[in-house]
Amino acid sequence: MRQSIVHPGAENLKYEIREIVEIAKRFNDLGVPIVWENIGDPVGKGEQVPDWIREHLIAAMHEDNVYGYSPTKGLLSTREYIAYERNIEGGIQITPGDILFFNGLGDAISKLYRNLHKDARIIGPNPAYPTHSSAEAAHADSAHITYSLDPQNGWKPDLNEMEEKIVQDPNIVGILIVNPDNPTGFVYDIPTMERIVTLAQKYDLFIISDEIYSNLVYGEVSYKKLAGVIGDVPGIGMRGISKEFPWPGARCGWIEFYNRDKDPLFNQYTQAIIDSKMLEVCSTTLPQRTIPTVMKDERYFPYLKDRCSAYKEKALIAKKIFSEVPELIVEIPDGAFYMTAVFRDGSLTTSQTLAIENDAVRGEVEKLTLYDMALDKRFVYYLLGATGICVVPMTTGFNATCNGFRFTLLEPDVEKFTEIMGTIRDAVVGYLKS
Repeated sequence: MRQSIVHPGAENLKYEIREIVEIAKRFNDLGVPIVWENIGDPVGKGEQVPDWIREHLIAAMHEDNVYGYSPTKGLLSTREYIAYERNIEGGIQITPGDILFFNGLGDAISKLYRNLHKDARIIGPNPAYPTHSSAEAAHADSAHITYSLDPQNGWKPDLNEMEEKIVQDPNIVGILIVNPDNPTGFVYDIPTMERIVTLAQKYDLFIISDEIYSNLVYGEVSYKKLAGVIGDVPGIGMRGISKEFPWPGARCGWIEFYNRDKDPLFNQYTQAIIDSKMLEVCSTTLPQRTIPTVMKDERYFPYLKDRCSAYKEKALIAKKIFSEVPELIVEIPDGAFYMTAVFRDGSLTTSQTLAIENDAVRGEVEKLTLYDMALDKRFVYYLLGATGICVVPMTTGFNATCNGFRFTLLEPDVEKFTEIMGTIRDAVVGYLKS
């Protein structure tokens, strides 16, 4: 081309959670059956959408208007319902005009960072969820700025480090939290949230809270959505139905604006997000239509409670199994349906291997690991080749500074889940001893 047509930040758009799928598919074609522990798709993992939720969807499909455009901001009746529910929870009061629908939160995340001033930065957690971290890095054409979640302290955020970085970099305009967190399952309790709100107020920042798992909290921790603690600080809450209903294929998420009237620059920024969405006509109509009817059903929250109980049961099983390996740090999550295992410093080397029976797959793994790569990614490739279990390395998958891997709590068969965890444990032990 006569000049470059590539955005300068394009190289930062990485998503190892799905990139490893291509390698796993190659191994599958070579004769190694794959156990998918990499992507948080409850339906894909075998969870059944209840018949009563299906009945609400079927009923909505008989309405002619669900086949047409919705208003660009989203169906008014659904936004009214969400605003009412948020307001009775306590905290900041919002109106339907403060709610904006998107084609999934990935769409919303893209627009949040795309509409920031080119020099404005958002500080987010480390480990980081790659959709946020890569979009923020691509927007800025620079490495994502992070504060640490400490695996040796229950994944609690280092708020002193957060403040130090805010002070050092005047381009930081906002703080991102993912609550409950992905990949760690950590839940920011109310006192921690209040301290973050105080920091935002002190340094004139806004807060983004990704709350896609907000109704999947099961730990003994005090929890409120951002709206419940934000006070007068500008902020954005992010919600969706992909994990809750669960209906990831619906691609239906929304954001909520808080305190737009408290800061003219924040108000201008949120208006830019709205205007950019207006260019796209609307988001999917049918999923929006079903939100009030499903969530108002008396069976909805008991259904979520049952799912949370199942996730906690499997988290306890995984904790017990991995506690047999002293080289691993494993914390029981308080929310979402993920869990992480972190290798203690010095436990991984470049010479460790696992026996791989399939000659072709062994050749592929040896070729992939021939050159320098993150030590946890190297383990993940050997685990995949030797056992067929596909997990995500922490360093390259979540921009983490610690070596480890993330797996899910989604396998509905507890006996099978226990077997998978035992296989991973045995592979870790064998790898570390090699």
